[in-house]
Amino acid sequence: MGQLENMHLFIRVVEAGSITQAADQLGLVKSAVSKRLSDLEIHLGAKLINRTTRKSSMTEAGNLYYQRAKQILEEVSELDDQLTDQSRALAGTLKLAVPLSFGLAHLAPAIDLFIKQHPNLDVHIDFSDRNVDLIQERFDLALRIGTMVDSSMRARKIVPIRRVVCASPDYLKQFGKPESPEQLKAHKILAYRGSSSETINLRDENNKEYKVRLNPVISANNGDFLTSMAVCGHGITIQPTFILWEALSTGALVPILENYSLQKLYAHALYPPTRHLPLKVRYLIDFLIERFGDNPYWDQV
Repeated sequence: MGQLENMHLFIRVVEAGSITQAADQLGLVKSAVSKRLSDLEIHLGAKLINRTTRKSSMTEAGNLYYQRAKQILEEVSELDDQLTDQSRALAGTLKLAVPLSFGLAHLAPAIDLFIKQHPNLDVHIDFSDRNVDLIQERFDLALRIGTMVDSSMRARKIVPIRRVVCASPDYLKQFGKPESPEQLKAHKILAYRGSSSETINLRDENNKEYKVRLNPVISANNGDFLTSMAVCGHGITIQPTFILWEALSTGALVPILENYSLQKLYAHALYPPTRHLPLKVRYLIDFLIERFGDNPYWDQV
């Protein structure tokens, strides 16, 4: 028998609690299991299990061998799965939860290409800004923008999200252009979320932080609506460039406070903790990271 088979046998003995139970589970006679265990100990030059007529217990060396052997066998199994997966076409159902604005504007073209590459894959998408429960609602993957707070999920960064403070030329002509964060307090603010107040953190070129509490005249839970209101001249908004990019490129909106920066956020791919990430999920994450990159097309206008 090979080394991996002996590792498997040893693990079975430990987890079964005795050589007799392990032999029954493996369909072997007790003497064969005992002999292979003794051969393994001779090969390693260390006693792994203290055996008595009533019970068995691991030695210190046995405990170390057990932990490492389990890890090695799991890694071998994962490698086998990955190599086997490479020869399989993606199939089945992929259930996603994505933010509404980002999903419609930027994920739709990406999913179109991904499905064309994997035509046997069914994709079900929930377009919503709510924080879905991936496990309870049986989502394979969720895209979320911002700081990750759910430590029970695993996450990978998909693309950086840059935000800009901006307003329409007509608004700035009528009310003036703020030159410092404090001057924002005197302006009409269009804020994301349904809050009656909004605090933003800006940093200058010397990395000095400015916290400004704003009182929005319009608030909403959709960035596209706020961008539209800003284009119509209703006030200053602070939005991600993946929403603003077309309005900025045409001049319908103008950046302000350009010498100050907002905290950079990221779009993350979140998925339930699992040792073996399904191939369809891994392929989609890798696909999105490659498609968007560190300098996405909406920041190149």
